[in-house]
Amino acid sequence: MSLPTPEGYRVLDESSLRDLLANLPAVVGRVGQDVAAWRIREVGDGNLNLVFIIEGQDGGICVKQALPYVRLVGESWPLDLNRAFFEYRASVIQAERCQGLVPEILHYDQKLYLIVMELLSPHIIMRRGMIDAVVYPRFVEHITDYMARSLYFTSDLALPAARKKAMIAEFCPNTDLCKITEDLIFTDPYRVHELNRWTSPQLDRWAAMWREDDQLKLAVSQLKVDFLSRAEALLHGDLHTGSIMVTEAETRVIDPEFAFVGPMAFDVGKLIANLLMNYLSHDGHEARPGERDDYRAWVIDTIHGVWHGFATKFVALWARNRTGDAYPRDLLPDDSSVFRQAQSAYMARLWTDSLRFAGASLTRRTLGLAHNADLERIEDPDRRAACEKRVLELSRDLLVNPDSYAHIEQVTARAQALRARDVG
Repeated sequence: MSLPTPEGYRVLDESSLRDLLANLPAVVGRVGQDVAAWRIREVGDGNLNLVFIIEGQDGGICVKQALPYVRLVGESWPLDLNRAFFEYRASVIQAERCQGLVPEILHYDQKLYLIVMELLSPHIIMRRGMIDAVVYPRFVEHITDYMARSLYFTSDLALPAARKKAMIAEFCPNTDLCKITEDLIFTDPYRVHELNRWTSPQLDRWAAMWREDDQLKLAVSQLKVDFLSRAEALLHGDLHTGSIMVTEAETRVIDPEFAFVGPMAFDVGKLIANLLMNYLSHDGHEARPGERDDYRAWVIDTIHGVWHGFATKFVALWARNRTGDAYPRDLLPDDSSVFRQAQSAYMARLWTDSLRFAGASLTRRTLGLAHNADLERIEDPDRRAACEKRVLELSRDLLVNPDSYAHIEQVTARAQALRARDVG
């Protein structure tokens, strides 16, 4: 490795990781005393990091180590190792309010930028299950608990201003990962850039349209300003079905290395976008037209449940936990009409902004660098492009005309109409 790294840092392999972990009592107690018998394998299939699974006679753990570059690209794209610290801190903060919805952290090594956490088994990445049309009956309940609690309790609605500012200062240096978001979501897909890719030649005209659409570029540029400047709550920063591990009974949100204090709607909108993308992808996966209609109906119900459940729980938390410096009780009493008006206006803006961020996320996953397996695993390029065109149409709607959608049901109706128009 040619990139400079801090003193004491080294990239671990199976042998050196075993030696390191053997000296951690919390690990040995969970995996087993027979260290030589541990089974260690590197399983990372993401864009950034090494991920190891360690299993022994008593159980298992997961270890994640940051690399000093983007794994997807290589050493030509250096990346700050401190992202491991931000993931660790975000995990600790979120666990305080979202216990049972995030992995348990067992150890953090500040020199090796390494996190040791519980092994989630038999959980799988939710996106993989959804591609295979697996229903997760408790997902809505769990993810809306996570979003409402993680966002509300790190906002000015719950925190005194001094604590909120200290949290902003702690996460503000996570600039490298914020820069990835700023470029890959809000900038690159709307200009000529060497990292952009799409299903070609089927989407060549669409990519050109996006680069030439001034109204669209203005909308996404205004949205980027919100992302850059609106420090509302501690975000996961990359909340989608690839950052969630599930069984039919449990849900865990993983990988908050993009965490920073930003606009709440970014997390909400990004998750909604990924669910919409999954809905629009199934025509490319089914062997016979209509065979996944029941699953598509479940995805639509899930999208409705995610917004309604989040909004209901967030407002309920606000009613019970008015502990922050925003909207003080002595100005706006609990039972006053003006307080209810304030809540309504706040949630209305959060709704509209969530749609705008959802729109940007949809474009990024079709014309930008990193795509979703929901669409990428459609082998026939014509079928894949047909699904992606519907994604792009919906993306533009949400970015440019978010005020046209007063309810989540109108958004899903638009997605259904796009599909019905093409599928028949």
